[in-house]
Amino acid sequence: MFLFLSKLLPLFVYPLGLACLLLLLALGLIWKRPRWAAGAIALALGLLVVSGNPWMATQVVKSLEWQHLPTADLPRAQAIVVLGGGIKPAVAPRPWVDVAEAGDRVLHGARLYQAGKAPLLILSGGRIDWKEGGPSEAGDMAQLAMALGVPRGAIAEDPTSLNTYENAVNVKAILQQRRINRVLLVTSAMHMPRSLLIFRHQGIEAIPAPTDFLVTQQSLQEHQTTWQGRLLSLVPQAEDLSPFTRALKEYIGITVYWLRGWL
Repeated sequence: MFLFLSKLLPLFVYPLGLACLLLLLALGLIWKRPRWAAGAIALALGLLVVSGNPWMATQVVKSLEWQHLPTADLPRAQAIVVLGGGIKPAVAPRPWVDVAEAGDRVLHGARLYQAGKAPLLILSGGRIDWKEGGPSEAGDMAQLAMALGVPRGAIAEDPTSLNTYENAVNVKAILQQRRINRVLLVTSAMHMPRSLLIFRHQGIEAIPAPTDFLVTQQSLQEHQTTWQGRLLSLVPQAEDLSPFTRALKEYIGITVYWLRGWL
């Protein structure tokens, strides 16, 4: 039930869901309390304008992504842990597993293995039956990792984790079995702050190895150095509503996980 509620309830806090609630409220008030209705409409409009603003979305995303910037001298570890969330299952009409936006995670993990950063690749991720179910994401990531040259014997799987807390708990069990504690943690840059806190709370010596950056030096310069970029950064866009919402999800997740004592 916690898993279902954790997926459902935030939808009404995220900008789009909250704006829809405000508009529904306005419809109910428009005849008897038109001023209140107008206020609810104005609030919904302001919410969408702010959350869809490219500059605002960039700053909120950057506040998470740039907490753990990659370094050129990433140290060696005993294992590379890759968190799921970027692979779509091979269900019809897909001919094979598909790589989503966060699919950079398994690509980066395989690259680190090929670079000799660790001798073991641990892939963590299950699938929710009522939300694009199917084979475990860990299994799908393993197929992709092997296609990228990682041998099957160098891959361990956690196929049951359904959230970041379970990722850490289940991976810890694998690490204890193999007497491993020092790992490189691979996940999306925006997801890294919460993930790192959870893994370290479990007593795992996790070294951040983020990937899947949405905000880059180039994107920042484009917004600041050209009149075209500055103008576009003022206009709300649907494509910026999504990263703003994802960043908000991370901050909400950090708060909820802290309240539950998970980090």
